[in-house]
Amino acid sequence: MKIGLAQLNPVVGDLSGNRERILTAYRDLVAKGAELVVTPEFSLTGSPLLDLLFKADFASRAADALAALHESIGDIPLIVGTVAPVSDGNGRYRNVAAILEKGEPVRTVAKQTLCDADVSFDSRYFEPAPAESSCIVAVAGHRLAITLGETLWTAPENAAPKGEDREDGEYDLLLNLSASPFIHGRPEDRFEALRRHATTLRRPVLSCHSVGGNDGLIFDGTSLALDAQGKLLAQLPSFAEAHQLVETSAEGAATFQPMEKSEAALEALTLGVRDYMRKSGFTSIILGLSGGIDSALAAAIAVRAVGAGNVSGITMPNHYSSAGSVDDSLALARNLGIRCMEIPIAPAYDTVSAMFAPYFQGRGPDTTEENLQPRLRALTLMAFSNKFGHLVLSTGNKSEVAVGYCTLYGDMAGGLAPLSDLWKTEVYALSRFINREREIIPRSTIEKAPSAELRPGQVDQDSLPPYDLLDAILALAVEDDLPAEAIIARGYDAETVRSVLRRVSANEYKRAQAVPGLKVSKRAFGTGRRLPLVQRYDS
Repeated sequence: MKIGLAQLNPVVGDLSGNRERILTAYRDLVAKGAELVVTPEFSLTGSPLLDLLFKADFASRAADALAALHESIGDIPLIVGTVAPVSDGNGRYRNVAAILEKGEPVRTVAKQTLCDADVSFDSRYFEPAPAESSCIVAVAGHRLAITLGETLWTAPENAAPKGEDREDGEYDLLLNLSASPFIHGRPEDRFEALRRHATTLRRPVLSCHSVGGNDGLIFDGTSLALDAQGKLLAQLPSFAEAHQLVETSAEGAATFQPMEKSEAALEALTLGVRDYMRKSGFTSIILGLSGGIDSALAAAIAVRAVGAGNVSGITMPNHYSSAGSVDDSLALARNLGIRCMEIPIAPAYDTVSAMFAPYFQGRGPDTTEENLQPRLRALTLMAFSNKFGHLVLSTGNKSEVAVGYCTLYGDMAGGLAPLSDLWKTEVYALSRFINREREIIPRSTIEKAPSAELRPGQVDQDSLPPYDLLDAILALAVEDDLPAEAIIARGYDAETVRSVLRRVSANEYKRAQAVPGLKVSKRAFGTGRRLPLVQRYDS
């Protein structure tokens, strides 16, 4: 059977636009000889829908979009991911694959396995497929077993498709419609899951996966098709829309090609920035250039995402800024081909300091004066955003956000934080990866000791452990949820561990007010990590 896989990048809630995107792919694949066209999970509605599903008219508008799509197809069937309200009118939905055939009523197969892990909230919005329902349907002269989303990760012996009699049904191949957010290692895990299903069920397995960025989530594509022996028939591109025809009777001869971690992170963040800007209606980006590694990497990603002509930087020196930081900012801008403005904040800092001086008498300089500086820089960036409509990128990394080494309403201000799910050590690794062919990020930026430059001679390690040690502890605490004693048992200094974890707990209030970030790890700050702001649990 010749199946066309339409790996699509939908926009959440853009029912008419997504319908046209599906039709374009459908017509292209039909012209190539497809006998069936398959799109990803939620391809008509986009994902994540969240509380859009509670809008009073959402169900009717989604149904109208599906009906219009149904009327537009030709003789070749189309399987599309969408939602359907449950029949009892309780306001909940089922996540479904809708089977569209010309002149025939729409049939649906609902998702069987709901997921509430990490950023998924299925049980808030959806009900699983009825216990008596079958996921095996006859389409285009073949019997297909259709699954959605997380059903793919269930052990194949426990997820063998059932027929209407609830015994193992007869079917020719297994289709999976998926919109599973990218994290490091997810494409490799997806391939292994498909391979297990193919070899266990002894049938071809195809997974059509969504691509694109929506809010902080990134979908990598990498749709796959395997033969009944678990050999690869086709692998669609990662982080790009694609349409491909797969002959399921062929013998797999391809080799699965995962991306190296730094390459995958760079492509994911590039796509996340591009789609956040494009889907939000922005046309340009602005960010502060400090001469440091974080702003340099953020700028490089922005240029990859939207082009140098759509990115501007501002370097904003104050009394404590080194000449090298300004020079590095200007060198970076030259290497990237972007405009860089130099707007010193020293005059504004002096004015504001003088304004407060009568009220701060008798109190020496402290973090108050340090934090004035990033807040004045935020004021500058937001002024340019307001005047010219730029999207402001916040350049903080996951290590800083974890321990609160950042200024609320200062360097945390902006519209998107592309590095917020990268540990500082990963920022360095990705910067070196970007420089693998030529120097884009100045070598001096990578080699110098990181510093916020908010007081004379300041370096990050005045306040924090070395980043390789800090990141190792943070990864265990944040991504693996290990308590202090378990981390100490792995050989880390007890006082260092407890100090780091105290800082993580104390700065939850900052993260609650942070701008959206792009998720690439199994546990990012944001919607997937929900902790109380006020609590006394001793971790």
